[in-house]
Amino acid sequence: MIEIIASIIALLGALFALVAALGIIRLPDVYTRMHAASKASSFALGLLLLAVIVLHPTLGVIVKSVLSIFFIYLTVPVAAHLIGRAAYLHKVPLDAKTIKDELKGKYSADHQKLDS
Repeated sequence: MIEIIASIIALLGALFALVAALGIIRLPDVYTRMHAASKASSFALGLLLLAVIVLHPTLGVIVKSVLSIFFIYLTVPVAAHLIGRAAYLHKVPLDAKTIKDELKGKYSADHQKLDS
């Protein structure tokens, strides 16, 4: 029974990883690709590590998996933000279908500060 639960959780994680990969391939610009890569892949990794915890519930595996999940959830959004900021600073264009650039005129490239 435990193997079935772990398999279902792992399959859900693999499905989210597939969604992240498809998002990276299919989405039109760096900003939306970054969103797909950060959100779906970190959730996928969290589910896969949860499946490992369910399958091998020893103290060492639980601690390492929980710390890994915490580290991933802490660092992936920061990395995605920095990638988006660097792309915006280097004037990587938005997709043509983008309706509004909310940072236009508010971001000083000289001082790299956001004017509120």
